[in-house]
Amino acid sequence: MTNYSLVNLLILVLVGIISGFINTLAGGGSFLTIPVLIFMGLPATVANATNRLGVFLQSCTAVKTFQGYGVFDLRFSLIAAIPATIGSVVGAYGATMVSDTAFKKYLAVFMIVMTLAGFLKPGQMLAKRQVTYTPARWAAIWAIFFMIGFYGGFIQAGVGFLILAGMLLTGFDFVAGNATKTFIILVFTFVSLVIFIIAGKVEYIPGLALGIGSMIGAAIGSRTTVLKGNAFVQKFVVVMVVIFSIMLLIR
Repeated sequence: MTNYSLVNLLILVLVGIISGFINTLAGGGSFLTIPVLIFMGLPATVANATNRLGVFLQSCTAVKTFQGYGVFDLRFSLIAAIPATIGSVVGAYGATMVSDTAFKKYLAVFMIVMTLAGFLKPGQMLAKRQVTYTPARWAAIWAIFFMIGFYGGFIQAGVGFLILAGMLLTGFDFVAGNATKTFIILVFTFVSLVIFIIAGKVEYIPGLALGIGSMIGAAIGSRTTVLKGNAFVQKFVVVMVVIFSIMLLIR
């Protein structure tokens, strides 16, 4: 980022608030933050890495809020976070190796794919039910969350949609699924952020400005998730998918 003006930093705080709210309720906030960081002068790969600082801070805030409401299963979240974190290590390392030009192409393709995938509306199929966790189900969960982690480590944008889809293998409803999603993202984002920091890809000033806003948005979003319930969150996911699709068509 070549210009750390007060106006730019305030814009990043505002974008962070919107992104934190979107990410906590559904996912896809990074579809907004990464392009904004690129527009402000960061190389694409640096924007991708810097964005993780905001995601990490917002996840800390959201997890703390969800924990206060007691709406997620810590044991399952820890188990699912293991393969996701392993995958994120591979994905983040790969992201440090690609060029800025190549990353922009990957981002454009994945934005389209993730937006189209969002129309499947996995959240509407999440309902509390009894599930038997057989060895085969656990194997499927580990394989799916490894792949989700790989994507999260590489690009991050839209990974919330993938995690909600992966939660279809569980017996959680949409609120508990969102809480678990936030915890998993917190764990693997921390690991991938460390990798990006070591690679010298993180710009701290814009990242912290984004993070401050993201924490505010995450606090609002997590409370909204619990207080408004499943129906509201499901509708919010659909609205977000439509908005991102329109943004892609305009671009």
